[in-house]
Amino acid sequence: MALKPQSIRNNVDIFIHNKLATKEEIFEISKEWSSFQEDFFKKMLKQGGRFKIANVPFKVVPQEKLLNSKGEKEGKVAKSPSVEDRV
Repeated sequence: MALKPQSIRNNVDIFIHNKLATKEEIFEISKEWSSFQEDFFKKMLKQGGRFKIANVPFKVVPQEKLLNSKGEKEGKVAKSPSVEDRV
């Protein structure tokens, strides 16, 4: 199986062996992947990170901010006051 052109959007940078890859290179490599490997790659496109598929190292860097289910940018976690702060 191979990835379809719609699988890779313009808002993500994909590196193979630490070099920016083109869509055509990724499509060529993906022809040998199983459906499990394709699904994993698609998930990593959304999430980003470093991983290997068939001993080929990938690095995925999404360019847009992650949003919550409401489409809003997540804020920082509020720190609750410690016991020392309350005195």
